[in-house]
Order: sequence, then C-alpha cells, then structure tokens
Amino acid sequence: MADARTTRLTTRLAARASRAVDSPHFTRAVFVLIAANAVLLGAETYSGVVAAWLPLLKTAEYLFLAAFTAEILLRLAAHADRPAAFFRDPWNLFDLAVVTGAFLPFLRENTTVLRLLRLARVLRAARFLPQLRVVIVAVGKSLPGTLSFLLVGGLLLYVYAMVGWTFFADDDPEHFGSLGRAALTLFLLITLDGLGDAVRTGLEISRWTIVYFASFVLFGSFLLVNLLIGVVIGSLDEARREAEADREPPRPPAVPAVVPTEPLPLPLLRARIAAARTALDEAERALSQTAPAGATGPPGERVAG
Repeated sequence: MADARTTRLTTRLAARASRAVDSPHFTRAVFVLIAANAVLLGAETYSGVVAAWLPLLKTAEYLFLAAFTAEILLRLAAHADRPAAFFRDPWNLFDLAVVTGAFLPFLRENTTVLRLLRLARVLRAARFLPQLRVVIVAVGKSLPGTLSFLLVGGLLLYVYAMVGWTFFADDDPEHFGSLGRAALTLFLLITLDGLGDAVRTGLEISRWTIVYFASFVLFGSFLLVNLLIGVVIGSLDEARREAEADREPPRPPAVPAVVPTEPLPLPLLRARIAAARTALDEAERALSQTAPAGATGPPGERVAG
C-alpha cells in the first residue's frame, strides 16, 4: 500500500514538474537568466565597476546560482518517475555538472576555475536555441572527419616543409632555416598570409620556386580547406535531419492499399458460373442419395407419412 502511494506521489510530482519545465514561460525565464549572467560576467571585467559595485555583484552571483540550482532541481523532479532518462540526455548532464561544480569547495577556492564554470553557464543558451544546438551537434559529428583532415594536412605540411628546408635553408634561413620554421611559414601560407612576399623572395632564389608555392597553395589552401568545409556541411546536414526526426510525431503504421482487380472477361466469367452450377448439382445428387428413407423432395424436406 505504501509503495503504491509513493508511486502515485512520484508520478504526480513528475507530471506537475514536467508541465512547468515544458512551458514556454519557463524556457524564456531561464534564457533571460543566462543572458543576464553573461552581462554580469562582462561587467566584472571592468575594474572600476568591480570596485564600485562589488557587494552588489556578489549578491547577484548568489542569486543566479540559486536560480540555476532551482532550475536543475525542477528538471530532476520532472524525471522523478524515470530518473534514468534524465541522465541519458547529454544536455542534462552538462547542466548538472555546471551547477554542482559551483558548490564544490576545491573549485570555489580556485578563482580561474570558478570563472570558467560561470562562463560555461552561457553555453547553456544552446539548449534553448534549436539552430545553435544543431550546429553544436554538427561540430561533434564532424570530429572524426576533422581528425582525418588534420592527419592529411600534417602530412602535406611535413613533406613541403622538408622540401622547403632542403632547397631554401641556405638562401632564406629566416623562413626555412629549420623544419619548424618551414612548417610555420607554410602554415601561414595556407591562410594566404604573406603569400606575395614569399613568392617574391622565392623568385630571387630561382624561378622554379613558383611551382613549389603554387602547388602548395593549390593543395593546402584550396583542396584541404574545401575538404574540411565538405566534412562540416555533411555533419550539419546529418544533425539537421536528426533534429527534424526528433521533432516529427511518430507516423501511424501504413495500411496496405487494396488494389482493385480487373474485371474478368465475359466468356471466362460464364465458364466459371457453369462450373459452379455443375458442382452444386453434383453435391445435391450426392445428398439425395445419402438421404434417409421416407424423405422425398429436395434435401432437407421430409414428407409426412
């Protein structure tokens, strides 16, 4: 009896908390709190504001912490009847880590870590902005492809840096005097920064250097960068499709359509009717032969004696 009562209370609490959490007013209030917290963090970067309003800023920080704590408790209450679902959501885990981190003593004593935790609250705005959430999910999905891009880019940079060090180390030691300097020079050339100066310096050494720089710009600036853009766009499309699938209501099972059959030709229809009549006559004769004595007339009718 006690277990049933506890279950009813838990279900009722989860239902009421879910209505509050899912309401648009709650979403707007939390978003306003996050924006106000971001403004407070920006104001604390000005020494004059901190010196003049330090007690008020501290009070505002405690109020924000209390508000965010109440919000996460309300979200936990909304999952009171199914707590495992709360921890399966990555956004809930992120919110819980950001809020609880502010209460840990060893984190509160470290000013830098505490400021980073407060800054992480601003990232929670992505929870209430669907398009921004799609972009963040897309960035996460593009990480495997980005790692492949970095490996290919690193290999290309290493090969061209070694070639540059081999041919230009004596004539241009400032840019190609070592493998590290050559790699740094070429990395800047991927962004086309200083490309004109590098080409002019190379032409003073040899006219064939134009082949070196042109091929590197072709592979590094155009091919690799477009490859990275393709990876990100593909991940963005995948994340958008998943978001749309989550928003769409479940579709009812499809009912197979009844395909109307074509009418039979008249001769075939007559032949089937004649065959059915013949079968009925044979059945009638068989029943007449097996009918009990004293029964005359059609099957099923008995004549009185």
